[in-house]
Amino acid sequence: MSLAGKTLFITGATRGIGKAIALRAARDGASIAVVGKTDAPHPKLRGTVHDSVREIEAAGGRAIDCVADIRHEEQVLAAVDKTVRAFGGIDILVNNASAIQLTGTLATDMKRFDLMQQVNARGTFLCSKACIPELAKRENPHILVLAPPPTLEPRWFAPHLAYTLSKLGMSLCVLGLAEELEPAGIGVNALWPRTAIATAAVENLLGGAPLVARARRPEIVADAAHAVLTRSSRATTGRFFIDEDVLREAGVTDFDAYAVTPGAELAPDFFL
Repeated sequence: MSLAGKTLFITGATRGIGKAIALRAARDGASIAVVGKTDAPHPKLRGTVHDSVREIEAAGGRAIDCVADIRHEEQVLAAVDKTVRAFGGIDILVNNASAIQLTGTLATDMKRFDLMQQVNARGTFLCSKACIPELAKRENPHILVLAPPPTLEPRWFAPHLAYTLSKLGMSLCVLGLAEELEPAGIGVNALWPRTAIATAAVENLLGGAPLVARARRPEIVADAAHAVLTRSSRATTGRFFIDEDVLREAGVTDFDAYAVTPGAELAPDFFL
């Protein structure tokens, strides 16, 4: 069960979950296209695409930096072309990049609304569209989307309608693409964490240190992603996986190893 020899195109791979997935694949000897906007150090966000490339190579993988804003088609297409030229193709697309703002309707300005729709739903659609021709050439191709199981429960819409629309747009991409691409043997699945994950969004936007202390590290999602991406794409598609459930099925029993604060009461994630 290895990703050795595979090429992964990962959006938002400069930090957090995307970077953790990249480093897990790198330990197998995979090649990674690090797709992200952060070309130079940011005052509030740790890491750049170049930092991730260095860490991936140190972990045993190969990597290229693809500085791109996934809202712009020409930048995505250029990143795909660069990846194919560097590594000969693309086996796996990980749609991880996401924008978040948890505000009610009146407190959400349209610029931020548009950003979330463009990065989350539209970005997932665009990156998938751009990678499908390359994925279709590979032996065990996957698209993995960091998106929640679809829901129509009003409690997940009322407090932050704009964000929920954008994330469930990603979920609906999974439903549609899984059915559309099944004849081509491309597995399309979603993965979502059971608990809060200690990412930059949690640190800077969603509660800071108190919530981080009740979160798990991104490595739990990375290990679950690895377990999904090493399955047969033809036998595994259209699924909405939860990280903890995937790892339990794989035989993991010690989840305290993933906790920021072992033994702490964990905060649940959204939409579950």
